[in-house]
Amino acid sequence: MKKIDKQTIIIALATLLVGFVVGGLIFGGGSSAPKDETEHSEVAHSEWTCSMHPQIRQAEPGQCPICGMDLIPIDTDQALNTDPLSIKMSPTAMQLASVQTAKVVLQQPVKQLRLTGKVQPNEQHVSSQVSHITGRIEKLKVNFTGEYIKRGQVIAYIYSPELLTAQKELFEAQKIKATQPALFQAAREKLKNWKLTDRQIDGILASGKPVDNFPILADQNGVVIAKKINVGDHVSQGQALYEIADLSQLWVLFDVYERNMAWVKTGDQLSFTIPSLPGETFTGTVSFIDPIIDSKSRVAKARVIVNNNTGRLKPEMFATGILESLIGQGEVSVVVPKSAVMWTGQRSIVYIKIGQGNFMMREVVLGPSLGDSYVVSSGLSEGEEIVVYGTFSVDAAAQLAGKPSMMNKAGGTTMTGHQHGNMNMSQEETADSPQEITVDADAKAALRPLLADYMQMKNALTRDNYSQAQKAVEQIKKDLSEVDMTASQESSHQLWMQIQPKLSASISALSKSIDIQSFRQAFIGFSENMIKVSMTFNPTDTKLYIQKCPMANRNQGARWMSIEEEINNPYFGSEMPKCGEVTHRFGHSH
Repeated sequence: MKKIDKQTIIIALATLLVGFVVGGLIFGGGSSAPKDETEHSEVAHSEWTCSMHPQIRQAEPGQCPICGMDLIPIDTDQALNTDPLSIKMSPTAMQLASVQTAKVVLQQPVKQLRLTGKVQPNEQHVSSQVSHITGRIEKLKVNFTGEYIKRGQVIAYIYSPELLTAQKELFEAQKIKATQPALFQAAREKLKNWKLTDRQIDGILASGKPVDNFPILADQNGVVIAKKINVGDHVSQGQALYEIADLSQLWVLFDVYERNMAWVKTGDQLSFTIPSLPGETFTGTVSFIDPIIDSKSRVAKARVIVNNNTGRLKPEMFATGILESLIGQGEVSVVVPKSAVMWTGQRSIVYIKIGQGNFMMREVVLGPSLGDSYVVSSGLSEGEEIVVYGTFSVDAAAQLAGKPSMMNKAGGTTMTGHQHGNMNMSQEETADSPQEITVDADAKAALRPLLADYMQMKNALTRDNYSQAQKAVEQIKKDLSEVDMTASQESSHQLWMQIQPKLSASISALSKSIDIQSFRQAFIGFSENMIKVSMTFNPTDTKLYIQKCPMANRNQGARWMSIEEEINNPYFGSEMPKCGEVTHRFGHSH
């Protein structure tokens, strides 16, 4: 019995050994897969980066030293089998950077112009009410401007020795009317030459005595827009007493800047709004464009005629108009959003999607600006897919990866402005700024207070001080009103006339803010205008730093200026004070 049990045990052990061997042969290949996958994962995730600041590269996971976000792994295998000049972004990075794409389509280009203007009286319906009699004004029935008068209404009384004599002659002629009717008729006609009506003449004859203070009647309906006489004034025949305007039809005169003259034509339809009549939109047709441009403002007036039977529109009201002008002869063109284009001053680039998460830079030639979009003359074809939002984030990733980018056409390592950890990121000076012009010392001195006001406003935002930022707005309004470029060189004066309206509009947007969030949003446009002013006119000898936060403006990025290289973010304040980088330096240090 024991012998059998021993034999059974030996057979069982042999069977188990054979099972291990066979299992190893069959499944041996699978045992190495997890090891390879683990090793592969370690290689793929050997570097970690920040989705919003791709210049951050670390050997292990952690948090971004700029914004504090969790680092994400860099998947190196995803970069295989792609174009060596393209840039790869992970789905997570694209989502956090709000990268959006759209296909290029052909459409009829429509140039949209935003015009400002004023309501004015129709000059064709403005006339003078004159005195047809020489004499002295004894009484005025219309004593102030703005008063409405009707045709035939008594507006004044006049004493006239000549009219008294003529009335006496009429009475004498009436006595011999039966024998000399022609003489009587001549006496009546003499009074008619002074614009007396038959009813007035018959009234004089019926009274039997001359009228000393004779009434002057209004010749037309309208509103008095100018009063030119007072009681006791001596007036001559034909002298103006009042200026009267018929306001049932008005003009709206819109300012058309010289650079936009090509897009405004007689017959164009235009819609406009009046701030004092909210919720209403008016339409009209451009009936006339001034043939001469104002030498100081560099604008011409475009006239729109509107009916005003209700009297709701009043002269001197402000108006904001939108005019859409078709470009070309009905031909379609490539039109892309402005957010898709990065402009360096010499080159215009977009990013083409060439695969899932793969993008490549391409230079394009821009045509006319259409408000929020551009016509692309060459460089893009219908059906291609381009980045329309988040273009800056894609370009930043391309720069840091050494791929062709806005800053570096040929590719290669690009520095980015400041240092984090042990990484050297000093910004390479570029030539993407407006061309600096020669400005005399007086003009620079006039612009210097604007820059000081800007810095006060920016510093207040870095400290989350909304009330101090609001005070800076009032000061910069005052300083802007005192800037005088009329004595400067023609080139600088023309450039200032182009920049000044945009600067005023951005300041107005700041003054309308209701909290620090809306103020910071308006500060984006104001900063861009001040950067242009500073880089164009260079009003200070102090070195200035242009800095940019890619997370501001809903992850579209926003810039500001500082006299210090250290980052102090005005868009996030104490929330993320060091988020940003230096993108440009200009000016001269003392």
